[in-house]
Amino acid sequence: MICDLTRRAFLKRTTMAAGATLAMPGALRAELPEKMQWTAADVGSSGYIEATAVANALIEQHGSRIRVVPSGTSVGRMMMLKSGRVSLGYLANEAYFATEALFDFSTREWGPQDLRALMGREALFGIVTTGDGPKTIADLKGKRVAKIQAHPSTNFKIAGVLAFAGLTWDDVEAIEVPGYSQGLQAVLDGTVEAAGAVVGASILREIEASPKGIGWLPVPADDATGWERINNTAPLFAPSTMTQGPGATPEAPVPLVGYRYPILSVFGETPEDEVYDITKAIVEGYPLYKDAAPVMVNYDPNKAGHPPYDSPCHDGAKRYFEEIGVWTEADEVWNTKRLARLASVQEAWTAATEAADDQGLADKDWSAFWDEFRAKHL
Repeated sequence: MICDLTRRAFLKRTTMAAGATLAMPGALRAELPEKMQWTAADVGSSGYIEATAVANALIEQHGSRIRVVPSGTSVGRMMMLKSGRVSLGYLANEAYFATEALFDFSTREWGPQDLRALMGREALFGIVTTGDGPKTIADLKGKRVAKIQAHPSTNFKIAGVLAFAGLTWDDVEAIEVPGYSQGLQAVLDGTVEAAGAVVGASILREIEASPKGIGWLPVPADDATGWERINNTAPLFAPSTMTQGPGATPEAPVPLVGYRYPILSVFGETPEDEVYDITKAIVEGYPLYKDAAPVMVNYDPNKAGHPPYDSPCHDGAKRYFEEIGVWTEADEVWNTKRLARLASVQEAWTAATEAADDQGLADKDWSAFWDEFRAKHL
């Protein structure tokens, strides 16, 4: 659960970060390896473009040779990070799923992974409808909502937003669609009342220009009860506001859900000094990559240097953000809770594994067993 202190700090940062500046001691003294490999989503994705922009800045400033290795699957990116083939991952919600042993990471071969975040670029998510559609999240009860096949990340985010009004997927009519874009197209066509949307999807402009116009279901930051429900479901979300984009202007902003993508991630065992240096180098390189794409301004450490993340913050990154005056008391509160949660999941996994072994449980029955064990103990 995000405490009031965390929520207020997040909102204050979101408002002030655009004009903030940092004094960064010891600029350009980060020590980097001569060669590095990172991983990100497929070539052409925003994650790959962002990773490449940051890598180019570090190549220019430090002379390191950095290769960004693309992977179209969350398991592929995690496998490269886990095996040590890459030293840094530009991850999506697989960072959360891996720490929680959910979905692809609930198999006995995976289990809860000891991931840590360096920083994360803020992104916005919401539930979109048409101008004459539902007006609140509570209005979705019994309504048709697009559910994407084999896409747990978006469906998980929708579940988080539904929780704001005390709803679950069981309270709506889930209409399965084959892909993310098809879910938004279904809103445009009128075959569903609502779908989950990452702000920036091009089809949102088509919905906005349609005869019915576009609507967003607001997630107001001052509804403490609603946000408690969201963070009981997903502690990686925080209040944020869309001030420009489809259906929003500075004069008529829309309160939505903020999350992090990509989350720059390593394993917890990565040496603290190594993580400190790469975090420092990425922050120092910000002036070189901030104009590479419109979203890159969100790598400003006043934004990207604060949780919530999908996993706890690595001590090396935290030490650097403390050094430059970014890390706050609220950040420390969140991180302590997130570390405790990860430890609880790891302990539950160990107990479940021992119980399954005692019962002689077949591997094919593990997933259902873990789901039940997790529901009871976590």
